[in-house]
Amino acid sequence: MRVGDYEVELIPLGRFAMDGGGMFGIVPMALWSRAYPHVDDSNRIELVTWALLIRGQGRILVADAGVGDKLEPKREQQFALQQETRALERALAARGINPEDVTDFVYTHLHFDHAGGSTRRGTPLGRDGGGADASVVPVLPRARHYVQRAQLAWARNPSDKDRASYLPENWEPVIAAGLLDELDGPTEILPGIEVRPVDGHTAAMQLIIVHGSVEGTGAIPGSSGLLFSVDLVQTAAHLPPHYVAAYDNHPLLAIEEKRRLLTEAAERRWIVCFVHDPFTPAAVLRQGARGVEVEQVVTL
Repeated sequence: MRVGDYEVELIPLGRFAMDGGGMFGIVPMALWSRAYPHVDDSNRIELVTWALLIRGQGRILVADAGVGDKLEPKREQQFALQQETRALERALAARGINPEDVTDFVYTHLHFDHAGGSTRRGTPLGRDGGGADASVVPVLPRARHYVQRAQLAWARNPSDKDRASYLPENWEPVIAAGLLDELDGPTEILPGIEVRPVDGHTAAMQLIIVHGSVEGTGAIPGSSGLLFSVDLVQTAAHLPPHYVAAYDNHPLLAIEEKRRLLTEAAERRWIVCFVHDPFTPAAVLRQGARGVEVEQVVTL
């Protein structure tokens, strides 16, 4: 799909599961399970890790990298992780892109399910390096990597509440390679591509907005762009403002941030990408009788 000056695509990097109560916070299961009925016997809901691929103006940008391959087997089992080895590299290769071709990478935030695939152990995919390498290196060796300065500071000194979500091997090798740029607040990282930090989920998680009309197959009349909403609106079932995760550090702030963002998204007819929803990956929204709701499901 073309948005403004760019071709934009969602890339699935694997599926996993998380506790439904954790994902919907104080909302009772009897309510949230009507909107998101994909629950297993352990009360975990089925989720996906989407990456955003943006191509145009001589640049190739990737946002988020999924879980990656460095989790311990115990945690892979805990999250019922289902993904190919080197998922990001394989997904790019399927689209004719080598890791060295990627010019820009955005860490929306540094939680393991968004940042894990940005680094790897061992030799590059499809190469014979003569055995495994215990070192951890960037997957995208030529890309400038962007993160909000406040998010990096938080990741390096997290609270007891979210400490388990931050694994330094997911970003420190990128810093050691001299590839990380720290941002301070909202900015345009490329012409027409804005990052906008929000703080309810975690400090300075950055949303991505691609500005411009939506053209080509699946064109959306009146749309002025695309929003990668990350963990502020994880699935389409999280559209009600008070449906916030127990994982949010500041749930009341997340509710207010979500209310403002979704109102803007509906007014501007943005395509909103739900970063963990395998069933409704993206949609155009409208104001309904009970608040913002899905008007049209979109395939990218």
